Amino acid sequence: MARLKYHSEADHNIDWQLDGVVQGLHEARDRWRADHGRSNESGGRSLPSREIVNEVIEAVIGAVFPMRLGPSDLRHQSEDFYIGYTLDAALNALLDQVIFELDHTAMRRGETPSDHRDQAVGIVRDFAAMLPTIRCWLDIDIMAAYRGDPAARSVDEVLLCYPGVTAVIHHRLAHQLYASGAPLLARMVSEAAHSATGIDIHPGASIGSGFFIDHGTGVVIGETAIIGDRVRVYQAVTLGAKRFPADDSGQLEKGHARHPIVEDDVVIYAGATILGRVTIGHDAIIGGNVWLTRSVEPHSNVNQASLQKSPC
Repeated sequence: MARLKYHSEADHNIDWQLDGVVQGLHEARDRWRADHGRSNESGGRSLPSREIVNEVIEAVIGAVFPMRLGPSDLRHQSEDFYIGYTLDAALNALLDQVIFELDHTAMRRGETPSDHRDQAVGIVRDFAAMLPTIRCWLDIDIMAAYRGDPAARSVDEVLLCYPGVTAVIHHRLAHQLYASGAPLLARMVSEAAHSATGIDIHPGASIGSGFFIDHGTGVVIGETAIIGDRVRVYQAVTLGAKRFPADDSGQLEKGHARHPIVEDDVVIYAGATILGRVTIGHDAIIGGNVWLTRSVEPHSNVNQASLQKSPC
Protein backbone atom coordinates (compact mmCIF):
# COMPACT_ATOMS: atom_id res chain seq x y z
CA MET A 1 0.00 0.00 0.00
CA ALA A 2 1.26 3.49 -0.87
CA ARG A 3 2.38 5.61 2.03
CA LEU A 4 1.93 9.36 2.05
CA LYS A 5 5.20 11.22 2.39
CA TYR A 6 3.52 13.99 4.37
CA HIS A 7 0.58 13.50 6.70
CA SER A 8 -1.03 15.12 9.69
CA GLU A 9 -0.30 13.70 13.11
CA ALA A 10 -3.43 15.26 14.61
CA ASP A 11 -6.48 13.13 15.35
CA HIS A 12 -9.22 15.18 13.74
CA ASN A 13 -11.91 12.47 13.91
CA ILE A 14 -13.58 13.80 10.79
CA ASP A 15 -15.91 11.60 8.76
CA TRP A 16 -14.99 12.28 5.15
CA GLN A 17 -17.91 10.11 3.93
CA LEU A 18 -15.51 8.12 1.80
CA ASP A 19 -17.84 5.21 1.09
CA GLY A 20 -19.59 7.24 -1.61
CA VAL A 21 -16.32 8.56 -3.00
CA VAL A 22 -14.78 5.07 -3.21
CA GLN A 23 -17.91 3.72 -4.88
CA GLY A 24 -18.01 6.60 -7.36
CA LEU A 25 -14.38 6.03 -8.32
CA HIS A 26 -15.08 2.31 -8.68
CA GLU A 27 -17.92 3.05 -11.10
CA ALA A 28 -15.76 5.52 -13.06
CA ARG A 29 -13.06 2.86 -13.48
CA ASP A 30 -15.62 0.29 -14.58
CA ARG A 31 -17.00 2.66 -17.22
CA TRP A 32 -13.54 3.44 -18.56
CA ARG A 33 -12.55 -0.23 -18.71
CA ALA A 34 -15.79 -1.13 -20.46
CA ASP A 35 -15.36 1.68 -23.02
CA HIS A 36 -11.77 0.58 -23.75
CA GLY A 37 -12.32 -3.18 -23.79
CA ARG A 38 -10.47 -3.85 -20.55
CA SER A 39 -13.22 -5.23 -18.38
CA ASN A 40 -11.64 -8.69 -18.35
CA GLU A 41 -8.24 -7.53 -17.11
CA SER A 42 -7.07 -9.24 -13.96
CA GLY A 43 -3.97 -9.35 -11.83
CA GLY A 44 -1.77 -6.52 -10.61
CA ARG A 45 -0.43 -3.36 -12.13
CA SER A 46 0.76 -3.84 -15.70
CA LEU A 47 2.21 -0.42 -16.51
CA PRO A 48 5.74 0.86 -15.88
CA SER A 49 6.29 3.03 -12.82
CA ARG A 50 7.18 6.68 -13.42
CA GLU A 51 8.97 6.79 -10.07
CA ILE A 52 11.19 3.82 -10.89
CA VAL A 53 11.89 5.01 -14.44
CA ASN A 54 12.95 8.42 -13.12
CA GLU A 55 15.22 6.79 -10.54
CA VAL A 56 16.78 4.59 -13.22
CA ILE A 57 17.50 7.52 -15.53
CA GLU A 58 18.98 9.63 -12.75
CA ALA A 59 21.24 6.70 -11.83
CA VAL A 60 22.29 6.25 -15.47
CA ILE A 61 23.04 9.97 -15.79
CA GLY A 62 25.17 9.73 -12.65
CA ALA A 63 27.07 6.83 -14.21
CA VAL A 64 27.58 8.71 -17.47
CA PHE A 65 28.89 11.81 -15.65
CA PRO A 66 30.11 10.31 -12.36
CA MET A 67 32.32 13.10 -11.04
CA ARG A 68 29.85 15.88 -11.79
CA LEU A 69 26.39 14.31 -11.56
CA GLY A 70 27.22 11.28 -9.42
CA PRO A 71 27.42 11.14 -5.59
CA SER A 72 29.18 14.03 -3.87
CA ASP A 73 31.62 11.75 -2.02
CA LEU A 74 32.82 9.86 -5.12
CA ARG A 75 36.58 9.73 -5.74
CA HIS A 76 38.44 9.08 -9.00
CA GLN A 77 39.90 5.80 -7.77
CA SER A 78 36.41 4.33 -7.27
CA GLU A 79 34.76 5.68 -10.43
CA ASP A 80 34.71 2.40 -12.34
CA PHE A 81 33.39 0.46 -9.35
CA TYR A 82 30.63 3.02 -8.82
CA ILE A 83 29.69 3.01 -12.52
CA GLY A 84 29.58 -0.80 -12.72
CA TYR A 85 27.58 -1.17 -9.52
CA THR A 86 25.17 1.64 -10.40
CA LEU A 87 24.54 0.46 -13.96
CA ASP A 88 24.01 -3.14 -12.87
CA ALA A 89 21.30 -2.07 -10.45
CA ALA A 90 19.78 0.47 -12.84
CA LEU A 91 19.67 -1.87 -15.84
CA ASN A 92 18.05 -4.65 -13.83
CA ALA A 93 15.39 -2.20 -12.66
CA LEU A 94 14.98 -0.96 -16.23
CA LEU A 95 14.53 -4.54 -17.44
CA ASP A 96 11.49 -4.98 -15.21
CA GLN A 97 9.95 -1.77 -16.58
CA VAL A 98 10.59 -2.80 -20.20
CA ILE A 99 8.86 -6.12 -19.55
CA PHE A 100 5.89 -4.21 -18.13
CA GLU A 101 5.73 -2.10 -21.29
CA LEU A 102 5.99 -5.06 -23.67
CA ASP A 103 3.36 -7.02 -21.75
CA HIS A 104 1.02 -4.04 -21.69
CA THR A 105 1.49 -3.37 -25.41
CA ALA A 106 0.68 -7.00 -26.22
CA MET A 107 -2.43 -6.86 -24.04
CA ARG A 108 -3.66 -3.69 -25.77
CA ARG A 109 -3.27 -5.40 -29.13
CA GLY A 110 -5.27 -8.39 -27.97
CA GLU A 111 -2.31 -10.71 -28.42
CA THR A 112 -1.92 -13.99 -26.62
CA PRO A 113 0.17 -13.55 -23.45
CA SER A 114 3.79 -14.56 -23.92
CA ASP A 115 7.16 -14.24 -22.24
CA HIS A 116 8.80 -10.97 -23.31
CA ARG A 117 11.91 -11.33 -21.16
CA ASP A 118 14.31 -12.13 -24.02
CA GLN A 119 13.04 -9.19 -26.06
CA ALA A 120 13.33 -6.91 -23.03
CA VAL A 121 16.88 -8.09 -22.33
CA GLY A 122 17.79 -7.20 -25.92
CA ILE A 123 16.34 -3.70 -25.56
CA VAL A 124 18.20 -3.04 -22.31
CA ARG A 125 21.46 -4.46 -23.69
CA ASP A 126 21.19 -2.18 -26.73
CA PHE A 127 20.56 0.76 -24.42
CA ALA A 128 23.56 -0.08 -22.23
CA ALA A 129 25.86 -0.65 -25.20
CA MET A 130 25.05 2.83 -26.53
CA LEU A 131 25.94 4.68 -23.31
CA PRO A 132 29.61 5.33 -24.26
CA THR A 133 28.49 6.73 -27.62
CA ILE A 134 25.79 8.83 -25.95
CA ARG A 135 28.42 10.22 -23.56
CA CYS A 136 30.54 11.28 -26.55
CA TRP A 137 27.54 12.99 -28.19
CA LEU A 138 26.72 14.78 -24.96
CA ASP A 139 30.30 16.02 -24.61
CA ILE A 140 29.89 17.68 -28.02
CA ASP A 141 26.50 19.12 -27.02
CA ILE A 142 27.97 20.54 -23.82
CA MET A 143 30.86 22.15 -25.67
CA ALA A 144 28.39 23.66 -28.15
CA ALA A 145 26.49 25.21 -25.24
CA TYR A 146 29.69 26.53 -23.66
CA ARG A 147 30.97 28.04 -26.89
CA GLY A 148 27.56 29.37 -27.89
CA ASP A 149 26.82 31.31 -24.72
CA PRO A 150 29.14 34.17 -23.74
CA ALA A 151 27.70 34.04 -20.20
CA ALA A 152 28.97 30.49 -19.66
CA ARG A 153 32.08 30.48 -17.44
CA SER A 154 32.89 26.75 -17.71
CA VAL A 155 31.68 23.49 -19.18
CA ASP A 156 30.89 22.39 -15.62
CA GLU A 157 28.52 25.31 -15.19
CA VAL A 158 26.82 24.37 -18.44
CA LEU A 159 26.35 20.75 -17.38
CA LEU A 160 25.18 21.53 -13.87
CA CYS A 161 22.97 24.54 -14.52
CA TYR A 162 21.64 24.79 -18.08
CA PRO A 163 18.10 23.46 -18.60
CA GLY A 164 18.78 23.01 -22.31
CA VAL A 165 21.62 20.62 -21.52
CA THR A 166 19.46 18.74 -19.02
CA ALA A 167 16.78 18.34 -21.67
CA VAL A 168 19.28 17.12 -24.27
CA ILE A 169 20.79 14.57 -21.85
CA HIS A 170 17.35 13.12 -21.21
CA HIS A 171 16.54 13.21 -24.92
CA ARG A 172 19.65 11.27 -25.91
CA LEU A 173 18.73 8.52 -23.44
CA ALA A 174 15.02 8.62 -24.31
CA HIS A 175 15.71 8.49 -28.04
CA GLN A 176 17.77 5.33 -27.59
CA LEU A 177 14.93 3.66 -25.66
CA TYR A 178 12.50 4.80 -28.37
CA ALA A 179 14.69 3.43 -31.16
CA SER A 180 15.28 0.15 -29.30
CA GLY A 181 11.57 -0.61 -28.87
CA ALA A 182 10.45 0.95 -25.57
CA PRO A 183 8.53 4.08 -26.70
CA LEU A 184 6.40 4.37 -23.56
CA LEU A 185 9.43 4.39 -21.27
CA ALA A 186 11.11 6.83 -23.66
CA ARG A 187 8.15 9.18 -23.40
CA MET A 188 8.24 8.96 -19.61
CA VAL A 189 11.91 9.97 -19.65
CA SER A 190 11.30 12.92 -21.98
CA GLU A 191 8.31 14.11 -19.98
CA ALA A 192 10.36 14.09 -16.77
CA ALA A 193 12.75 16.52 -18.47
CA HIS A 194 9.82 18.52 -19.85
CA SER A 195 8.41 18.96 -16.34
CA ALA A 196 11.80 20.01 -14.96
CA THR A 197 12.90 22.35 -17.76
CA GLY A 198 9.85 23.46 -19.75
CA ILE A 199 11.48 21.98 -22.87
CA ASP A 200 9.35 19.43 -24.72
CA ILE A 201 11.33 17.14 -27.03
CA HIS A 202 9.55 14.05 -28.28
CA PRO A 203 11.85 11.02 -27.96
CA GLY A 204 11.26 10.14 -31.59
CA ALA A 205 12.93 13.35 -32.82
CA SER A 206 16.30 12.74 -34.50
CA ILE A 207 18.90 15.28 -33.37
CA GLY A 208 22.46 15.57 -34.65
CA SER A 209 25.59 16.42 -32.67
CA GLY A 210 26.44 19.76 -31.12
CA PHE A 211 22.82 20.69 -30.43
CA PHE A 212 22.34 23.74 -28.19
CA ILE A 213 19.09 25.02 -26.70
CA ASP A 214 19.74 28.45 -25.18
CA HIS A 215 17.47 29.44 -22.28
CA GLY A 216 15.00 26.86 -23.51
CA THR A 217 11.66 27.48 -21.80
CA GLY A 218 8.79 26.75 -24.16
CA VAL A 219 10.79 24.90 -26.83
CA VAL A 220 8.72 22.19 -28.56
CA ILE A 221 10.22 19.62 -30.94
CA GLY A 222 7.87 17.09 -32.50
CA GLU A 223 8.20 13.35 -32.97
CA THR A 224 9.27 13.25 -36.62
CA ALA A 225 11.53 16.31 -36.59
CA ILE A 226 15.01 15.77 -38.01
CA ILE A 227 17.73 18.16 -36.82
CA GLY A 228 21.24 18.24 -38.24
CA ASP A 229 24.58 19.01 -36.62
CA ARG A 230 25.52 22.22 -34.79
CA VAL A 231 21.98 23.58 -34.68
CA ARG A 232 21.14 26.27 -32.12
CA VAL A 233 17.62 27.20 -31.00
CA TYR A 234 16.37 29.70 -28.45
CA GLN A 235 13.42 29.80 -26.08
CA ALA A 236 9.83 29.33 -27.30
CA VAL A 237 10.86 27.80 -30.63
CA THR A 238 8.37 25.29 -32.04
CA LEU A 239 9.15 22.62 -34.61
CA GLY A 240 5.62 21.36 -34.99
CA ALA A 241 3.05 19.84 -37.31
CA LYS A 242 0.88 21.87 -39.65
CA ARG A 243 -1.90 19.36 -40.26
CA PHE A 244 -3.21 16.30 -38.44
CA PRO A 245 -4.77 13.93 -41.00
CA ALA A 246 -7.55 11.67 -39.74
CA ASP A 247 -8.74 8.27 -40.91
CA ASP A 248 -12.28 7.38 -41.99
CA SER A 249 -13.39 7.03 -38.37
CA GLY A 250 -12.08 10.47 -37.44
CA GLN A 251 -9.09 9.19 -35.47
CA LEU A 252 -5.79 10.98 -36.02
CA GLU A 253 -3.41 8.95 -38.17
CA LYS A 254 -0.15 8.02 -36.50
CA GLY A 255 3.41 7.83 -37.73
CA HIS A 256 3.37 10.26 -40.66
CA ALA A 257 6.39 12.52 -41.20
CA ARG A 258 4.82 15.82 -40.21
CA HIS A 259 7.54 17.91 -38.55
CA PRO A 260 10.36 20.03 -40.00
CA ILE A 261 13.78 19.00 -41.23
CA VAL A 262 16.47 21.39 -39.98
CA GLU A 263 19.80 21.00 -41.73
CA ASP A 264 23.30 21.63 -40.32
CA ASP A 265 24.44 24.93 -38.77
CA VAL A 266 20.99 26.53 -38.57
CA VAL A 267 20.15 29.15 -35.93
CA ILE A 268 16.51 29.62 -34.89
CA TYR A 269 15.83 32.62 -32.67
CA ALA A 270 13.30 33.02 -29.88
CA GLY A 271 9.62 32.56 -30.57
CA ALA A 272 10.00 31.21 -34.11
CA THR A 273 7.37 28.66 -35.18
CA ILE A 274 8.12 26.26 -38.04
CA LEU A 275 5.30 23.91 -39.01
CA GLY A 276 4.94 20.96 -41.34
CA ARG A 277 7.35 18.75 -43.26
CA VAL A 278 9.41 21.65 -44.55
CA THR A 279 13.19 21.87 -44.86
CA ILE A 280 15.30 24.63 -43.38
CA GLY A 281 18.47 24.63 -45.47
CA HIS A 282 21.91 24.50 -43.93
CA ASP A 283 23.43 27.72 -42.50
CA ALA A 284 20.05 29.47 -42.51
CA ILE A 285 19.10 31.98 -39.83
CA ILE A 286 15.46 32.12 -38.74
CA GLY A 287 14.62 35.34 -36.91
CA GLY A 288 12.61 35.76 -33.74
CA ASN A 289 8.82 35.33 -33.80
CA VAL A 290 8.83 34.19 -37.43
CA TRP A 291 5.96 31.90 -38.53
CA LEU A 292 7.10 29.52 -41.28
CA THR A 293 5.16 26.89 -43.20
CA ARG A 294 7.42 26.64 -46.25
CA SER A 295 10.93 25.43 -46.94
CA VAL A 296 13.91 27.78 -46.76
CA GLU A 297 17.00 27.70 -48.98
CA PRO A 298 20.49 27.22 -47.49
CA HIS A 299 22.19 30.40 -46.19
CA SER A 300 18.84 32.22 -46.03
CA ASN A 301 18.17 34.94 -43.47
CA VAL A 302 14.47 34.89 -42.70
CA ASN A 303 12.87 37.56 -40.54
CA GLN A 304 9.47 39.14 -40.21
CA ALA A 305 10.30 41.94 -42.64
CA SER A 306 11.47 39.56 -45.35
CA LEU A 307 8.32 37.45 -44.97
CA GLN A 308 6.11 40.52 -45.34
CA LYS A 309 7.84 41.34 -48.64
CA SER A 310 7.63 37.76 -49.94
CA PRO A 311 4.88 36.95 -52.48
CA CYS A 312 4.32 33.58 -50.74
